[in-house]
Amino acid sequence: MKRTKKPRSQNLLALDPATKFGWAIDRDVYGVWDLTVRKDQSIGFKLLRFRAMLNEACQLHGVTVIGYEKPGGRNYRALVLHSKLVGEIEKYCEENDIEYRGYSAGEIKKFATGKGNSGKPAMIAAAQEKLGYTGEDDNEADALWILELLKYELGL
Repeated sequence: MKRTKKPRSQNLLALDPATKFGWAIDRDVYGVWDLTVRKDQSIGFKLLRFRAMLNEACQLHGVTVIGYEKPGGRNYRALVLHSKLVGEIEKYCEENDIEYRGYSAGEIKKFATGKGNSGKPAMIAAAQEKLGYTGEDDNEADALWILELLKYELGL
């Protein structure tokens, strides 16, 4: 008789990387991490704070899979920060045996609203209507949609 490996439980974390960093564990557990630094601090402080927050969330919730928005756009400064944050996510996942999946902004928007170029108000409205989201923050709404897309792809 062939033994099969028992599947790991799927504890998900969805991340919308930015200075105002949206995150979601489920439809009722979500928020925003503020990674703003003072003028005399380097981006390294932002990355260190993020790494500590990521570690705390993963440890507290036993995260086994992380979904995140891939870097994109035209704003050079935001793109560089986003890329560095995604690098930290992927490094953390590799070091801690956590699966990960990135989605483009267009994929997330199309999944949420049916249009790949939806604006922030449409994303928030779709989260309110379809997910029962009661807030007004686009970072939280995006994280909730990343979570839903990740669940969909994993068949959960």
